[in-house]
Amino acid sequence: MAIQVSTEILEGSVLALLTNEDYYGYAITREIKKIFPISESTMYPILRRLKKEDWLSTYDEAYEGRNRRYYRITDLGRERLEQIKNNWQELKAATDAILEGKNE
Repeated sequence: MAIQVSTEILEGSVLALLTNEDYYGYAITREIKKIFPISESTMYPILRRLKKEDWLSTYDEAYEGRNRRYYRITDLGRERLEQIKNNWQELKAATDAILEGKNE
C-alpha cells in the first residue's frame, strides 16, 4: 500500500479491533500489520495517546513469568470509534466522488 495511513484511521482500527476482545500491545500490532504496513514504533505511541485520551484502559496479566499489558476499549473509546467511522464515511464519499469524476 503506497498511500500513507492517517493516525486517525490507525486509531480507529485499534479501537475497532478492541471492540471484540482485549489484546496486549504486540498482538495489536500484529493484527493491524495484517492490514496496514506499520511498525511497532508506530503503534505504541498510538496506544499511549488512546490511553491518555481515556479511549483505552490497561491492565496487566502474568504470562510465562512476565507481565503483559492488555488494552481494553472504554465507553469513551466506543464513542470516539463512532466519530471516526462517521468521519471516514464522509471522507470516503468525497474522495470517491472526486476520483470517479462525480464532483460537479
